[in-house]
Amino acid sequence: MAPYNLLTATASLVARSFSAFYTNTPARCTSIVYNAHIFPVKYLTSQTSGPPKRPLNGYMRYVLQQKPFVTSQNPEIKLVDVVRKIAQQWRMMSPEEKQPFQEASVQAMKQFKMDLEKYQSQLTPAQLQQQAVERRQRLAKRKAIRKKRELTILGKPKRPRTPFNIFMSEHFQEARGATTQAKMKSLLDDWRNLFSHQKQIYVQLAEDDKIRYKNEMKSWEDHMVDIGRVDLIREQTQPTKKKPPAVKKQAKKSSAKSVKKTSPKRKSKTSSKTKLSSSAKTVKAGSSKKA
Repeated sequence: MAPYNLLTATASLVARSFSAFYTNTPARCTSIVYNAHIFPVKYLTSQTSGPPKRPLNGYMRYVLQQKPFVTSQNPEIKLVDVVRKIAQQWRMMSPEEKQPFQEASVQAMKQFKMDLEKYQSQLTPAQLQQQAVERRQRLAKRKAIRKKRELTILGKPKRPRTPFNIFMSEHFQEARGATTQAKMKSLLDDWRNLFSHQKQIYVQLAEDDKIRYKNEMKSWEDHMVDIGRVDLIREQTQPTKKKPPAVKKQAKKSSAKSVKKTSPKRKSKTSSKTKLSSSAKTVKAGSSKKA
């Protein structure tokens, strides 16, 4: 019995130790995770930082400074009205009052140029080329946005709509789907399922819209010519320009050169004719002598 009791005692002791380990393990793990969230590990990386940001000008510095005060004094107005109010204050300020903000902008610009040179010196030629391409793309996009805004202000007519665009605008409200994309998909399916005679109605409306666009564009382009904005007119409708006199002179010179080049050929033809006539005379003289 003694050995049996000894075995049971050791077995119970081992079981208690394992139960204590398993019951305490989750608490320990949760405490470790909690501490890790409180004190996150900071990883050191060797990646280069991005390019320095261009500093704000004096006006934008004043806006950021005055925005909290104006918002606290006028909590009911919108952000656009807040900015307008600050802009009005800036216009009423004297040059001496604006000077601190402008001087801070100048100093920040000097530091920006130094940081930019330092950043660009660390780049490879491929990275510099990629930055130049991205900059050109940004400028082109900005230019296109400005041009579109200018054309809208000048009242350029809207382009003609397609038959499907007309169909979609008429049936968009009752289209199936919760989102805009779903409605567009359902309208496209409905358009494909229409019969040809049903589509013909929208085709005719699209043709009428083309005529409307053509007439409006003609009057708009005439108006652009009157105000001196020929650069906004389409290439196919631009007025024809007379050729400058220099082009005519060049054309005359080229024609004179061509005449000179062709004159030796004429001489050669005449010389060949004279040779043939002389040879014919000698043949006749020989035949008379024989007779």
